[in-house]
Amino acid sequence: MTRIIAGRAKGRRIDAPKGDRTRPTTERTREALFSALASWFGAADRAPDEHLAGIAVLDLFGGSGAIGLESASRGAGPVVILEGDPSTAKLIRGSARATKLHVDVIAGKLPGALEQVVGEFDFVFVDPPYDFGPEGIDELLAALVAGGKLTGQALVVVERSRRSRQPAWPEEFTETWSRRYGEATLYFGSTD
Repeated sequence: MTRIIAGRAKGRRIDAPKGDRTRPTTERTREALFSALASWFGAADRAPDEHLAGIAVLDLFGGSGAIGLESASRGAGPVVILEGDPSTAKLIRGSARATKLHVDVIAGKLPGALEQVVGEFDFVFVDPPYDFGPEGIDELLAALVAGGKLTGQALVVVERSRRSRQPAWPEEFTETWSRRYGEATLYFGSTD
């Protein structure tokens, strides 16, 4: 069972798709990620429901929607979640209604569906299925830059298996680093 960790909807349950089609980010990894985000965006001293106030978030490969919904719970907006499977996108919309969190959910396959996304984002989370090849991630990162989807001071985080290679960051990413959490590694790239 997946729950919102902090903010307005703290403790509220969100539905995850049945089966092994999705691999939700673990609670431990989400806690570490959102702690890092609050620090990165200079909001660690604020109340949890304002940690991401004023931050535009794009959650790619939404799955359960946990990252996008957690972001909204912590004050982010706008929050856009892109999910390739229409029935899973519907599940995310249901979780958003149940938690009373405002997110926009787009059903569409990447990278093509990125064209449906409007706006620039301060934080982008990329968590494709493990069988989504590293070349696809590299292409997606390049498409984010080429498509004007990132603000001048954006932070992009890619979650992968610890056995996967790190992304090939486009030159617009001036700083990169990683953190490992059990089976998962989070790769961070900043455009500032």
